[in-house]
Amino acid sequence: MTQKKKECREVITLVMRLAKNDFKTKYAGSYLGIFWAFVQPVVTVLVYWFVFSKLRSGMVREVPFILWLIAGLVPWFYFQDCMNTGCNALIEYSYLVKKVVFRIEVLPVVKIVSALFVHLFFIAVVLVLYTVMGHVPGITAIQIIYYTFCMFVLTLGVAYLNCSVAVFFRDLTQIVNIMLQVGVWMTPIMWNFSDFNLSAPLQIIFKLNPMYYIVEGYRGALIDRVWFWERPELTAYFWCFTLAVMLVSTRIFSKLRIHFADVL
Repeated sequence: MTQKKKECREVITLVMRLAKNDFKTKYAGSYLGIFWAFVQPVVTVLVYWFVFSKLRSGMVREVPFILWLIAGLVPWFYFQDCMNTGCNALIEYSYLVKKVVFRIEVLPVVKIVSALFVHLFFIAVVLVLYTVMGHVPGITAIQIIYYTFCMFVLTLGVAYLNCSVAVFFRDLTQIVNIMLQVGVWMTPIMWNFSDFNLSAPLQIIFKLNPMYYIVEGYRGALIDRVWFWERPELTAYFWCFTLAVMLVSTRIFSKLRIHFADVL
């Protein structure tokens, strides 16, 4: 038991060390360094706010539009970052994959943890923005930790699958980018169900998107002050879907890992 705890600590230490290094080296060589990690999401929020504030005005769910919008965009930014970087986890660290003794299964985890640093910063920004604008988050806001964990598990499962396939099929990265461009509009981030006269079957289809659970979870925690167990059907569906993805992905990863070093 003591040996297992020691190995677990070593793995966690390795992941954190690689994640910090990954975060720093991502912007190495640029004058502003890691500052760029925060610029793009901020600019995106401002652009969407400007555009959509012209298309709609007033309050959404009894809060200003910008608060409603940012509660959906922040989790999407994390999901998008994880999808993009996780896909190339093995390719980017090919020199580690070729090492016989290295635990290559930690590489997708490194990418997800690295993206988490920026996400935590923006969670703090959201909480401050809500407070400054007079909508102080209640106790339900603590659920952001839960929904972040949900995204961590979901994106990790997808990352294991994507990085395994990307080794043999490099075009997968471009496919993932296209799917993310479509996904941001398939998820009710900049629009609401009440904005359209959608039929019940169509609403169900949109809700099958696991990011619907996350986005609405953030808004429920910050705006509606609803607990996740008050949405039992969606919670059960999300975890069944996520655990199924994780199971399938890790099995595919295990079966293909013996070929990674040869292909890379």
